[in-house]
Amino acid sequence: VQLQASGGGYVRPGGSLRLSCAASRSTLDDYAIGWFRQAPEKEREGVACLHSRENRVFYADSVLDRFTVERENVENAVVLQMDSLKPEDSATYFCATLIPNRCSRYFSEYAVDFRGKGTQVTVSS
Repeated sequence: VQLQASGGGYVRPGGSLRLSCAASRSTLDDYAIGWFRQAPEKEREGVACLHSRENRVFYADSVLDRFTVERENVENAVVLQMDSLKPEDSATYFCATLIPNRCSRYFSEYAVDFRGKGTQVTVSS
């Protein structure tokens, strides 16, 4: 499966961005899709995980109630709606399939299988 993340950009604190993880040649329904972020000199952090067929969604505590991950069928994509953004949300975001192929509260620790090129998010006043 090939993945491509898009939708990043620059936004002021409190603003919103919508990231999209589009897949080519495969349906995303059979995969756990994780959204991750990594800022310079920081560890990779799992932000959200969605497994459409198993109807499972998990979020990192740091983004709970601010970010929403959902399936977008028309574009065969998994989107990450990010609201109430904070400067600490600034990072390169990427989407990936996971090993094991499931979502749980431990998804941040799972191995990344296929990943797309990241998209930069900058939150600054």
